[in-house]
Amino acid sequence: MDVRVINDLVQKQSAFVDKLTAEVGKVIVGQKPMIERILIGLLTGGHVLLEGVPGLAKTLTVKTLADALQMRFSRVQFTPDLLPADIVGTVIYNQARSEFISKKGPIFANLVLADEINRAPAKVQSALLEAMQERQVTIGDTTHPLPSPFLVMATQNPIEQEGTYALPEAQLDRFMLMIKVGYPSKEDERAIMDRMTSGVRLSAEPVATPEEIAEARSVVGQVYIDEKIRDYIVALVHATREPKAHGLGAMADFIAFGASPRASIYLNLAARAHAFLRHRGYVTPEDIKAIGVDVLRHRVILTYEAEADEVTTETVIRKLFEHVEVP
Repeated sequence: MDVRVINDLVQKQSAFVDKLTAEVGKVIVGQKPMIERILIGLLTGGHVLLEGVPGLAKTLTVKTLADALQMRFSRVQFTPDLLPADIVGTVIYNQARSEFISKKGPIFANLVLADEINRAPAKVQSALLEAMQERQVTIGDTTHPLPSPFLVMATQNPIEQEGTYALPEAQLDRFMLMIKVGYPSKEDERAIMDRMTSGVRLSAEPVATPEEIAEARSVVGQVYIDEKIRDYIVALVHATREPKAHGLGAMADFIAFGASPRASIYLNLAARAHAFLRHRGYVTPEDIKAIGVDVLRHRVILTYEAEADEVTTETVIRKLFEHVEVP
């Protein structure tokens, strides 16, 4: 398909984006990067992991998006005594009908917020991650498909806090994006305080439907991505595995494990969605740079040496972007 045709199609299909952003902005002050990245997850079917201290409007943002998109929302508070059945559901006996019936859990929603995922033990995390991967759940002998669209947004407190179970690398890899949520600016915080103490309950009006999101998803898959940009993505991911080959010998001591092939796939998809949100039918290197840190952050594993020298994953990834040649 011609790039101009795709461009026109994207401009038409992405018309709801500005209305959606404005509607969510009525409730949420600031946090635009977080909102944008949740939308990228929705448009590509990729799950999102948010890391930040409590009180940064993570839950409110997802709930507001669900209202604006007319989607079913459910929130699961992860605790150390949670069981897999508390998420996926269980089989109960109906005495009146003398039969076993499936009782579906909170995972059966379009937007599922897994709050403080790192507070639950491994078997609960793996039950959730299986549902994320397979997009279906088995309760008893019956397999139930999950609704579409389906997006898990998990939040976690910074790992150093007590009473948490760190997510294993293999589970982290299932998340398309990992977003670090920061504190608001002074001006935003003043606006948040005034809004939340005004006594007026704010909520978002519906501006789009799940069907429109499904249509937008198919268009995102058609966004044009040039051969050179595909090579650029692969070069970036490859540089996390073999930094010396890309003139980054100094970084070799800091990287224990590079990113998996999922990183290349997710960078490609996320860049297309990033272009779509800007009403563009083609990907530029700037799209890769804008979303790259969030895709790679949890996939590049650092050595003890890096931790000792207080080198962060973000520092390593930014160095890669500086050294890998842009097409």
